[in-house]
Amino acid sequence: MHMLVKTFGSAVYGVEAQTITVEVDVNNQGKSYVIVGLPDNAIKESLQRVESAIKSNGLYMPRTKLLVNLAPADIKKTGTAFDLPIAIGTLAATGQIEHVEQLEKYVIMGELSLDGIIKPIKGALPIAIQTKKEGFDGLIIPMLNAKEAAMVEGLKVYGVSHMKDVVGFFSKSNGIAPTIINIAEAFELAQSNYDIDFSDVKGQHNIKRALEIAAAGGHNAILIGPPGAGKTMLAKRLPTILPPLSLEEALETTKIHSVAGKLAENATIISRRPFRSPHHTISDVALVGGGGHPVPGEISLAHHGVLFLDELPEFKRTVLEVMRQPMEERKVTISRAKIALDFPASFMLIASMNPCPCGYFNHPEKECTCPPGMVQKYLNKVSGPLLDRIDLHVEVTPVAFDELSSTSNQEKSIHIRERVIAARSIQSKRFDGCDAVYSNAAMSSKMLKEICVIDAASTQLLKRAMEKLNLSARAYDRILKVSRTIADLAFSAQIKTEHLAEAIHFRSLDRENWGG
Repeated sequence: MHMLVKTFGSAVYGVEAQTITVEVDVNNQGKSYVIVGLPDNAIKESLQRVESAIKSNGLYMPRTKLLVNLAPADIKKTGTAFDLPIAIGTLAATGQIEHVEQLEKYVIMGELSLDGIIKPIKGALPIAIQTKKEGFDGLIIPMLNAKEAAMVEGLKVYGVSHMKDVVGFFSKSNGIAPTIINIAEAFELAQSNYDIDFSDVKGQHNIKRALEIAAAGGHNAILIGPPGAGKTMLAKRLPTILPPLSLEEALETTKIHSVAGKLAENATIISRRPFRSPHHTISDVALVGGGGHPVPGEISLAHHGVLFLDELPEFKRTVLEVMRQPMEERKVTISRAKIALDFPASFMLIASMNPCPCGYFNHPEKECTCPPGMVQKYLNKVSGPLLDRIDLHVEVTPVAFDELSSTSNQEKSIHIRERVIAARSIQSKRFDGCDAVYSNAAMSSKMLKEICVIDAASTQLLKRAMEKLNLSARAYDRILKVSRTIADLAFSAQIKTEHLAEAIHFRSLDRENWGG
């Protein structure tokens, strides 16, 4: 008895998948089980699981030599998802599957339990995209990942929950219905259902205004104010006023969450913009991504959404410095000896901080108890280059009691969102044909000169502000970008003096009275 069978699996690198051929050879020239093709330990252990799953279902496991090769053999394979293609290859090589010729039409992935139950895997969406691209007939995948993979149109996805289902499928004894999903329906439903709303927040009109500008132009913002003034509460509500995700954006974001193993069981698509708020004890790798087998970090999980850093000065300096480049490039590159992976990271950064360690510097009623020089020292924890990359600096003051107890209606998120969408549509017309630029915040310096033209009076105002506030060239660019967004919200073709004045007003950390 000597038989060689090929089944197909898929390995995920970064957010892309690559098809792997699983070659199984059974012959009677020895008595060993071997896996080659740069498997990691989890894959080497795979044969123990495969053997138990085959035997416990009354099927035959060869007692002679079994050789498994994962080709291409020069790239590292990791994880447990190759259990199923190895098991099916072993059964086919020992003549226990009838229609062996059908194996080459499908990509098979799944982790096996010792009794043959199939467990979910990571990265089902990128695997499905690659399977379709390479023209396979279908994808056989754990039942709990089937909905996620079925989002790829034009690919038959078969969800399986037991090894016997797969054996039956190839022996034609049991038909499995492909998983079908109405993407549009799943997508629409989640777009508008939010439990939280801007109308929950009393007062704070200047912050709501700042967040509306941030949402309209994709700008980064920092909220500075005493504890309990509502910084976190407002930031959490930001996704409710951002424009809905487009299907393309949703797929990109879902892909990242799929690779990181962060999708819920039976999840289909991430239809809301992500909101990530890591704790300040986070490590560089957890924030930016990486590790031995690189996985996306928080900045990538926030792709097309919001990254909220609460208590910014408490974060380790190194963690914040690592973020500077991804914020400019909107992606993060993780380099390893043999491979460099790109994870997308186009996020809006919203940070919040107390103005000083005690929290009451510049407070209208309470005294600040920090010793002299402490406020400056606290602000210095956040590096200048990072603050430069933040367009809007917003001072948050506590809400007066009269406003808290007032019963007047606050503006709902849905109305603010309509204005944001209108401003974004002006921008999408403006940047039509520009690669990877969708919002004012992403404009390059060259585009800035053409798009943000200001008149003589405005130029004079900006010159005075630059001198008085001692602003850097990057801050100058940021002010122009923000004023362009304010003009878009006002449906104004030109940037007027009042638009510029409001943009300058949002550079409070550059002013003398902060940390003086």
